[in-house]
Amino acid sequence: MKVITDERCTRYRAIGHPERPSRISGSVEHLKKQKEIEIVWEKPVEVSREQIVRAHSDAHFATIKNPEQAFDGDTPNYPNIFDHANRSAGAALKALELARAGETVFSLIRPPGHHATQNRAMGFCYFNSVAITVMEALATGAKKAAVFDFDVHHGNGTEAILLNQRNTEFYSIHQHPCYPGTGTKDVGNNCFNFPVAPATPRVEYRKVLERALEQLKKGKPDVVIVSAGFDAYARDPLAQETLEAEDFHWLGESIRKIGITTVSCLEGGYSDDLPGLVLAYMKGLVGE
Repeated sequence: MKVITDERCTRYRAIGHPERPSRISGSVEHLKKQKEIEIVWEKPVEVSREQIVRAHSDAHFATIKNPEQAFDGDTPNYPNIFDHANRSAGAALKALELARAGETVFSLIRPPGHHATQNRAMGFCYFNSVAITVMEALATGAKKAAVFDFDVHHGNGTEAILLNQRNTEFYSIHQHPCYPGTGTKDVGNNCFNFPVAPATPRVEYRKVLERALEQLKKGKPDVVIVSAGFDAYARDPLAQETLEAEDFHWLGESIRKIGITTVSCLEGGYSDDLPGLVLAYMKGLVGE
């Protein structure tokens, strides 16, 4: 298992903000101590402006590079946020490179990305690393790329970027009602949404995940980019769902069994139990 991270991603914070450095530092520490799976650590690659603006507008790139104010109440103007967002995209691109070489990979870095649209940073997200990676995959030989987003919040930014884009598909399984309020139905010809009511029992939630995975498999993509959010966990503070560590293990196992080149990128997950949830998912990915 190869995990891409960079300790510099822990160097920004806002007091009381749920998207905090310990999400990464705690997970890295936990993964380094565990003995259940072998992990090789990797660093992000450099990302070019060209790669970013396949998914984002020139104006958005310029705004993230030289922000003048907070983007919204959830998305501060942190010092050096351009560099942090750039490295997050670079970790996803490194994961794509490794996955194509046959490795099982996980991008473990912050900030997350799936709420960032072509023109807007929002919901803790600045650059949409998953969408950038989809565009990179298509530009470098993939015939079809899909996103599987199991974060408890709808990946509105990824949907907006990929909407009706040729040779792409987007699948999101998420709580509704919940932030950001989108994802109530399928849109365009390639964006498929699976809203789940708050407090849906685990067995029922798994059935929705299974249905989405079956539909994805029928689409026969060359590569799947996973927005791996762990906030559908029963004790996550930002949502009201019911999944346990065993469910994330099952999810990793189910994704592995599809047999398609897969890149997993951390999105949400705000409980103190995140490190164990990430490990459970990784064990499923590697078949442990």
